[in-house]
Amino acid sequence: MKKIAILGSTGSIGTQTLEVARENGDIEITGLAAGSNIALLEKQIREFTPKLAAVWSEEKAQGLRMRVADTNTEIVSGMDGLLEVSTLGDTEILVTAVVGMIGIRPTIEAIKAGKDIALANKETLVTAGHIIMPLAGEKRVSILPVDSEHSAIFQSLQGNEPKAVHKILLTASGGPFRGKKEEELMEIRVEDALKHPNWSMGQKITIDSSTMVNKGLEVIEAKWLFGVDVDHVQVVVQPQSIIHSMVEYVDGAVMAQLGTPDMKLPIQYALYYPQRRYLPGERLDFLSLGKLDFEKPDMDTFYGLKLAYEAGRAGGSLPTVFNAANELAVRMFLNREIKFLEIVEIIEDCMKAHQNIENPSLQQILDVETATYDRIRSRR
Repeated sequence: MKKIAILGSTGSIGTQTLEVARENGDIEITGLAAGSNIALLEKQIREFTPKLAAVWSEEKAQGLRMRVADTNTEIVSGMDGLLEVSTLGDTEILVTAVVGMIGIRPTIEAIKAGKDIALANKETLVTAGHIIMPLAGEKRVSILPVDSEHSAIFQSLQGNEPKAVHKILLTASGGPFRGKKEEELMEIRVEDALKHPNWSMGQKITIDSSTMVNKGLEVIEAKWLFGVDVDHVQVVVQPQSIIHSMVEYVDGAVMAQLGTPDMKLPIQYALYYPQRRYLPGERLDFLSLGKLDFEKPDMDTFYGLKLAYEAGRAGGSLPTVFNAANELAVRMFLNREIKFLEIVEIIEDCMKAHQNIENPSLQQILDVETATYDRIRSRR
């Protein structure tokens, strides 16, 4: 039995990870952590019987303890609870599917405890890649990408020397507003931005896809995962989301991973790597597909992607500013406090105001996050 714990078990990646566990039948769930969806977490506890389950609020944890008092699952809360789930003794793989920088500390502690990481929390590497990757190397821990694009790159690298890589071709669907110009985006509503053409995802990542900030985060994540600089990562818009990403080698060969838009494939690949297993579901039919389209990303209209390249080149604490400003701005947009175009305006303002720290410690990263939030709130 493969033993895994999941941070973010009630979200899109978390629930699909549990589907993979259910379908395979040889995965033991040792721990679960969720934010506030107590009803779903209770169902997961009853089905998968983890030793430990964490929720962020102690008040909600108290309620959950009462609801699952007839089980053997211990309920914990807060950051301490996340850290407990992340470092459970018999866990082999920690799936980090929480949204945002909250995932940094649990990931670091899990690596220190010798756990392999199935990484779906891109913010961890964006802000702390200079800490995470050397630590993983020191502890001989594998960082296995779960994002569909980074999984595709990882798969396309198999059997080849890293030094033979010329560049990474990171594909993007273009989101729901592909082809639109700034004047067409001025009155975009939350409901419009949440209508992704190809993928069913959580709210935050769906908004990030609509601004193309998500692709910018993925560019910086690729830098750390695959040991390249951001200028060797080229974003290519592939509207059908069939080619999930590609690697071009020094001899001109291009390796690509293709498939239907199904997150269970990269999840299962990460959990069982290097083994491939049967995965039920729709198969890619090239005859009915007919063609694949490719476009250059519009980095003038969707200039959040351009800002991501700037942050990735600069390194230091600037990617933390980029990420933190986006996190709060997206939250404000979802709460209808700001307009759609203000998301990237806020990111740019915070980046321009920041004094970059070259090699920030974890505490400095968290302090920069707080300072960025304070600046955004002071604008109002």
